[in-house]
Amino acid sequence: MVDAHGRPITLRMIAAETGVHASTVSRVLNATDGDVARWASPETVERIRDLARSRGYRRNVYASNLRTAKSNLVGVIVPRLQDFVLATIYEGIEEAAIQLGYSTFVTNSLDIDENRQARTAMMLERRVGGLIFGDAHLEDPFLAELEERAVPLVLVSRRTAGHTSVTCDDYQGGRLVAEHLIATGRRNVAVLAGLPFASTAADRVRGLVDGFREAGLEVPESRIVYGPFDAAGGRKATEEILASGYRPDSIFATNDFAAIGALGTLRDNALTVPDDVAVVGFNDTPLAAEMTIPLTTVRSPMHDMGHRSFELLVQRMQGERPQSEQLTPQLIVRASSRPSPHS
Repeated sequence: MVDAHGRPITLRMIAAETGVHASTVSRVLNATDGDVARWASPETVERIRDLARSRGYRRNVYASNLRTAKSNLVGVIVPRLQDFVLATIYEGIEEAAIQLGYSTFVTNSLDIDENRQARTAMMLERRVGGLIFGDAHLEDPFLAELEERAVPLVLVSRRTAGHTSVTCDDYQGGRLVAEHLIATGRRNVAVLAGLPFASTAADRVRGLVDGFREAGLEVPESRIVYGPFDAAGGRKATEEILASGYRPDSIFATNDFAAIGALGTLRDNALTVPDDVAVVGFNDTPLAAEMTIPLTTVRSPMHDMGHRSFELLVQRMQGERPQSEQLTPQLIVRASSRPSPHS
């Protein structure tokens, strides 16, 4: 509510109209019925409250948080909220926040360090009680700086050594893919690895490579191509693999959207899926099951990751130091990786 001049109604305005000090007005409006008698007579309390009600005064929760140095507001930083995986993780964060009596707001860093530092500074200026980062890098000195400043924080989706995180067991997910491809007769896999600084990429690739190696099959570095976690990145990486003259019998993309890009490139090169090339993605986004050739993928517990990361952040804000958690992935087999006719 605003006054006749368009200004928000403040405690000072109410104090001026009632002839009571602003600090007394603040105490009366913020105190419970049981405590209010400590600050003013019943007549004064009634006068202040009636005037506040008639003027449409609303308590400034943010200002109250500044005074008490406590906040039920939590900041979340992700690379891109338009990404389905990150949006689903944030839904889990928000659900847990509501259940526990907190509020959240989210911003994008685009995986650019300057953006992330600026967004973090903005959130700290707003006195957030804690931060959740979905854009951590494997080497991340900025997070170490925040820990030194005693800023409560938790990582989600991606991990960094030395910081509490909630992730999918990405390494195990990669091993599940290796076991499946080998069991279906594939021996020559190419990998669309994703971003080299993200643990999701590194751990999924490492799991696949280890799984093939234990079966006596090597995956050369030349068959591992890094790029963005999106369809355009998957298309470009697959084009690069085919242009090298190498013809894989399978492609593992560490993200479903990259796998979808790979499907487009294979189609354009007259290669059939799965007979010529099997394709496997990661995350099990809703689109995976609805493709013309339904996509085999690893289901990651995206919503649960978000929900649990918030619960651990609350523990951090209470001074505890919870252990990192890895949630269990599940291989979902569909038509894009049926057994090879040559197996």
